[in-house]
Amino acid sequence: MRAGLMQAWEVARPGGRGGQRLRAVEKPIPKPGPGELLVKVIASGVCRTDLHIVEGDLEPHASPVTPGHEVVGEVAGLGEGVTGWTVGQRVGIGWLRHTCGVCVYCRRGDENLCPHSKYTGWDADGGYAQFATVPADYGYPLMENHPPEKLAPLLCAGIIGYRALRRAELPQGGRLGIYGFGASAHLAAQVALHSGAKVHVVTRTVAAQELALSLGAASASSGNPPEPLDSAILFAPVGELVLPALEALDRGGTLAIAGIHLSDIPPLRYERHLFQERNLRSVTANTREDGREFLRIAEAAFAAEHPLTVEVTPYPLAEADAALTDLANDRVRGAAVLMVGA
Repeated sequence: MRAGLMQAWEVARPGGRGGQRLRAVEKPIPKPGPGELLVKVIASGVCRTDLHIVEGDLEPHASPVTPGHEVVGEVAGLGEGVTGWTVGQRVGIGWLRHTCGVCVYCRRGDENLCPHSKYTGWDADGGYAQFATVPADYGYPLMENHPPEKLAPLLCAGIIGYRALRRAELPQGGRLGIYGFGASAHLAAQVALHSGAKVHVVTRTVAAQELALSLGAASASSGNPPEPLDSAILFAPVGELVLPALEALDRGGTLAIAGIHLSDIPPLRYERHLFQERNLRSVTANTREDGREFLRIAEAAFAAEHPLTVEVTPYPLAEADAALTDLANDRVRGAAVLMVGA
């Protein structure tokens, strides 16, 4: 790498299903603007949202753009006016990177609904690179003594899974259904299990079923859950699963859809799918408080007698495109993570 330059990946062509999804580039190391941190990237998670962006399901808000919004790194520089951070401190960069702070949604504590919100790896360059920037108010202080590859998936998969769990309104000791079992689902399942829930997993791959059972799920199969559910979360971006997931709910149950993208939902029948006060809810991004709360839970869980398990499949930065291809083809166990500067 030449002085002042870094290696990075950019979206090659949105809509590029199959073949190369990214292009490797060498570009200047970014400079932190006022109120920003310059972050030396150590590890960056590979999220399904990245896949949606490079495949054109979500059109990039900036072009070109470097994906990656599950970033673990070290503070390498401070922009003008930054306080509360020191060079060398471990920092996390998540999906949410800007909200206006003055709209009705921000004022009432729902900054995830801010119409002026901006996102890492979508509106601004993310962590598929050796350096990145983040507004200091949107960075997360992270544990210094935990492997960075285990922390990276917490910054989106973990946070979104936690918000989805809250949106699903799982009662104490309740029966939770999880549809799809990737990075976010395997973390949300453990949070639910630690709270005393009974978890049933529906996923098509045998490896994911085995992982779910190893983490404590009561059942894992490609068929319907074996009993009515109090709550359910749909992690798979498959609209056709919404109707069977609603049918599997007990009276008064709630289904939360966790993804930012979902294929079309087939027509539903009110009496069959929604009657008896079943609820259907979406999940839209997260607030910073969601992130702080989940990271506190995760830190406590790491130190517990039965610690949080973060299953990861590591890739070097040079294989980012391969990681996305494996994710698209369900070949990733747990979460894919790019090892950038470890």
